[in-house]
Parts: sequence; C-alpha cells; structure tokens
Amino acid sequence: MTALVRAEWTKLFTTRVWIGLTIGACVMAGGFATLFTALAGSEQDGGQPGLPAVGTPQYEELAFSVAANASVLLLILGIIGMTQEYRHRTATPTFLTTPRRGRVVVAKLLAYATAAVPIALLVLAVNVVVVLVYAGARGAAPSLGGDNLRTLGAGGLVLVVFAVIGVGVGALLRNQVGAIVGALVYLYVVEPIISSIGAIQGAYKWLPGGAVQAITSDFQAPDLLEPWQGALLLVGYGLVAALLGTLLAVRRDVS
Repeated sequence: MTALVRAEWTKLFTTRVWIGLTIGACVMAGGFATLFTALAGSEQDGGQPGLPAVGTPQYEELAFSVAANASVLLLILGIIGMTQEYRHRTATPTFLTTPRRGRVVVAKLLAYATAAVPIALLVLAVNVVVVLVYAGARGAAPSLGGDNLRTLGAGGLVLVVFAVIGVGVGALLRNQVGAIVGALVYLYVVEPIISSIGAIQGAYKWLPGGAVQAITSDFQAPDLLEPWQGALLLVGYGLVAALLGTLLAVRRDVS
C-alpha cells in the first residue's frame, strides 16, 4: 500500500494542476478574509446590520472560517485525481499493474487526504496572516487561541475531507467534466435553494454544506447541528463517498 500511495503522490506532484488549485485556494481564502474585514461593521441598505464589527467574537469566527470556502478547489483536486485515470486512459494499465482495484482506490484516497494536509495548512496560514494584518490595521487583531483555534482547525478538517469526497465522486462518475460541473451545481445551486425554501430548509443541516457551516461559522445560517455533530456528519460523507467509489471501481468495466 505504501508503494501505491507514493505512486499516487508522484502522479499528483508531477503535474501542474495541484499548483494552480493550491494558488487558487490561497487567493480565495485571502480574498474572502480581506473582503469580510473591509466590510466588517458596515450596515446594509436600509440600515440593517451587516457583517459583525472587527474585534467582536462573531467577526473573528466568520473571518477565520473563510478558508473553508476553498474546499471546492480541494474537491476538484480529488475529482481530477480519480477521473484523470479514465480521461487519459491510464486506468487499464494501472489496474493491470495492481489487479486489486480496491487497493488502487484506497491508495488514491490516502494519497489525496495526506496531500491535502499541507495544502490546507498553507490556505489556513494565508487566512490567518490576512486577518491578523488587516484587522490589526483596523485596531483589533484577534488572538489565535480558544474558539478561534477551533474554527481554524475545523476549516482544515473541511479542506481535507472535501479532497477525499472528491476522489469518491470521481470514482462514482468517472467523467471529469461531468463530475466537476455536477459538484459545482450541487454546492452553489442545489444546496442554496434547499437552505432558502422554508418547507425543506430543515434538511439543509444534514447536507455537506450544512455540516460545514455547523463546524465553522453559523453566521446568518438556518438551524444547524452542533459543531461536533457537523464534524461527524462531514467525515461520514467522506467515508461514504470513499466506500461507494471503491465498490464501484471494483465492479465496473474499465473500458
């Protein structure tokens, strides 16, 4: 298994895809942190309260949770890692080299989960630096202990789990473009619709997006699970995606 995981790391790091997605994730985290800090304490049209003011616990929770927004790029990284075998028709030699397909998929899951850890740490570091510098310039640099550290840890967990989910989704759908587009439509169309319709809004807390908000930031969100419940639910989604992806990869015809 160790050799298979190393082989997957070699496949990953000899391409430029991970570099682009990592840069994009850092830019996304830094950009959201900058935007939220710039707008912190401002009022919406009509005098309605907007984002929490700098220096408040609500602002700090929101600002340190924005790294989780980059999870979509880790999801895409995992999808590409699995579907490229089918897109470039390397699945056949890969599975011939290692006839036990389940081991190949498990190796991919482990490889992308571990590769996501340093990427997640880099994204979190960008988030922290931007918040500390910008909020400090506005007179209220947050601390890195207590609840803020928990929020950062939760964001890192989200990034790693979404990479695993991406591998599972790629194994389920196999078509790279279809898997990426389908994932984006689900995250940015389906889940927001569910969360905004009163009759079905209660189901949102059981979805991946609801789990992410439960463990990172519940600002202006509908009723959510407790943070520990959200963490278990999100990890559960990652395990289910991994299990289903492994089972289908073993049973399906490669060609």
